[in-house]
This record gives sequence, structure tokens and C-alpha cells, in this order.
Amino acid sequence: MNANHPEISASTRGQQITLRSAAELADALPFVLGFHPTDSVVLVALHGENGRFGGRVRIGIPRAPGEWDSTADNLAECLVETSVQRTSPPDGIVGFLCQDPRPGETAGEVYERLRPFAQRLRTACGALDIPVYEVLCISGGRHFSYCCPDERCCPPDGTPLALSGTSVMAAAAAYAGIQVRGSLREMEDRFKPTGAPGEAQQRSALDAAAARIVPLVVDGAEEQGKARLRETTLALAGRLLGRFAEPPRRVGPDGVRRGQAAIDADDDARVEPAEAAAVILGLQDRITRDRLAEWMEGPEGVAAVRLWRVLARRCVAPYQEYAAAPLTLAGWAAWSTGDEPTARVALNLALDADPAYVFARLLHQACNEGLEPEALRSCLRGERENRMAAEKTAAAHARRTRTRTRTRGARPGGPRPALPKAGTGVARRGRATPGSRPAGRASTRPGGPAPRHGGRRGTRSGR
Repeated sequence: MNANHPEISASTRGQQITLRSAAELADALPFVLGFHPTDSVVLVALHGENGRFGGRVRIGIPRAPGEWDSTADNLAECLVETSVQRTSPPDGIVGFLCQDPRPGETAGEVYERLRPFAQRLRTACGALDIPVYEVLCISGGRHFSYCCPDERCCPPDGTPLALSGTSVMAAAAAYAGIQVRGSLREMEDRFKPTGAPGEAQQRSALDAAAARIVPLVVDGAEEQGKARLRETTLALAGRLLGRFAEPPRRVGPDGVRRGQAAIDADDDARVEPAEAAAVILGLQDRITRDRLAEWMEGPEGVAAVRLWRVLARRCVAPYQEYAAAPLTLAGWAAWSTGDEPTARVALNLALDADPAYVFARLLHQACNEGLEPEALRSCLRGERENRMAAEKTAAAHARRTRTRTRTRGARPGGPRPALPKAGTGVARRGRATPGSRPAGRASTRPGGPAPRHGGRRGTRSGR
């Protein structure tokens, strides 16, 4: 940046870093987002005299130049609105256009091709009375400035990016424990089907599960069938989560650090195709999905992200739309456990799979507005506690009911003897058979009452 541009301050978990050049600004972008934003347009809000980093928005660069005008307007408005909701309107904005060259194209040609888009971003922000201090193009390992006319710091053929891990921002981020998780494309690919030969088997399992489960989750389905499906899905998902309790093996038996692809392959091997299909289809029920959203904290939340990532990868064609549920759960669990970059990637992919998926839209908006996930965590904890209390009360009531039933049915000394029929001559102790005169002193006592003839009370003849 030239002398007309203010210095910009970026924070890394409490540490304040001053960025004094376009090169340092370009190097800071992956640490601000948590990944390298391939094929993306990014706007970052600046606040205060020193240009402190605030909110940011990112979206893929539209392929059609005819969409650049509306995209620029929407991005500028979105950044300003979210900044107002979080703190205050931005005092300035910096922009980034990140795209690798196409086959046969140079980084300089990408820079020139995207120049109208960069200009449109500047006018969109200017229409909101917010200055744009810099727009950088990052392509082919070089960065170019659309705003700085000084060729000494921003030559027209671009400037090579700093070597990874050598900048001040990289050192501060390493000290603060901030990691860059690779490129955006790499992060997205971890949630997508791999194209492995096993996809045919997974597709067959999804076909079978769909024929069995879809009639139970559609509107108008019998509630009793839905309830049975929920319990079955929750039980199966719980067993699968237990398989991810141990952390992934990052070092092989030979002591060599394993790549991410090998780690993901290990996770895939923990879930059978039929199990994955049953949970994927069961997640299409909203109540089941909300119950599984309670896996959101600590080791359980981290394990849940791995499980949902595996299930998202199993949503092979033509079941891509079904991935919205596991992707949203992965985004929620990642956000809740502090992995915001993974959360943003997962939620974006969920909206790509189903743009009308309400849960993903709400989480995406909350994440972009900088809200804390604790409010939703507290709500889910309350629902779980209320449900567990209701289940405990119902179980206690059922126990009392069974106890009362057993008490009514049981009699001391065994079952009650059957009453004899009239005239059978079967006598009870101290009683004569009907129609006979009892023997003994009482029967011959003077003035005593005559014996009562007829059957005893409780027999047909004595009623």
C-alpha cells in the first residue's frame, strides 16, 4: 500500500499485528479466514483510525460477468449490515479477488480479467459512503493491487507472495495457535463424495434405505411409524458415534505423519454403506436431526464432526440433496467446538445442496453476524434436560402402574379357592353343609336358635 493508505491492524486472539504493505495484507488473508480462499471474493470490514479488522464476507466469484454487479451490491450491503449488528458500521473496507489462472492463462491476465469486478466492488461500497482502501488480486502465487499506483511497492506484473510461515502474521498466528487448514477447495472436497469404486455399493444401499424409510418421513406419514424410525436412527447414530471416540491416527506405524486423505479413509472405513444410508435417510426427519444436534460440545462434538463429514461424503448421486442434513450438523458441531472455518465451509455446502434448508440458513446467518453459539447450546441443553425429565417421570409412572397391577392380582396364601356349588356337600371349617343340622353343644342348647337352612352366602342358592 502507498503512503495514502492507513496502516491496518489485525488481531490474533488478543495479539495486535500491524500490516504496513499490500504484501503483508495478502499474507494475512488465510489467517483471517482460516483457509486459503481459492476462487473467492472476500470483503473485510475495517474499524477505527488504525483500520482494525472486523467482520468479513466471502462468496465464490461468479463465472458470468453479468452477475458481477448484483454480487458486488449484495456483498457490500451484507458486510455493512452484519457490521452494524455486531458493533458499528465499518470505517473502511479491503477486498480480495482470489482465483488461480485457467489453463493457458497467466496470473497477470487473471488480474486484468477481474479488473471490472474490482471496480464494481469499489463503487458498491462507495454508494454506501464507505471507502475502499485496497482491493488485491491473488493469483498464481502473486498479488496485484487495483488501488495502489506506486509501482515501487505494487508493480503491474504483481509481487510474489511471501513464503509460507515467514511473515509477521504467520509468526503471530503460530504463537496464538491459529492454523490455516489448506485451501478452500481442499476443505470442501473433504465433505464431498470421493468418486471411489465403493460409491456404487453406497448408491445401492441408499436406494434400499429410501424405499424403506422415505414413506415414514414424508408429510402425512403415521406418527407411530415415525416414532419407531426416530428411535432406530438415534440408536444407530449413537453406535456410530462411539466408533469415533478415539482421535484419528495422524502418525502411521512407520512413524511418518499421515496425510489428510489417509485419515479420512480411516474414518470412512468405520461406517458400513447400509449404516450410512439408514442414518442419512433418517436425518431427513427434523426431530431426529434436532436430537442429534445435541452432540455439540467437547470430545463428543469433535467426534460428531467426523461422523457427519463421513455421512456427507456418502451422499452420492442422485442423493446430493440429502447431504444438507449431515452438512448442517457438521457445521453446527464445528462452530460450537470453536472451528469456525470448517463451520463456514460446511454450512455453505449445505446451502448449495439445498438453498431452502432453514436450519443451515439460520446457522450461516448467525455465524456471519459473529454471534456466539452458546445461546443455541443453552437452548439445546434445556430441551435435552426437559426431555430426560419427562422420560424419567414416564418411567416412574409406568413402574407404579405395574406395581399396582401386580398388587391387585396377587393374594396372600395363594389363589382364592373356588366357591362350592349348592348341594355338593363340601363343608368349610365351622360350617355345615346346606340342609344338615350342625352337631355340637350349640345345637342342643336349650333356647338356642334353630339352624338356618339353605345355602351359605355367596352361592347361587344363598343369594
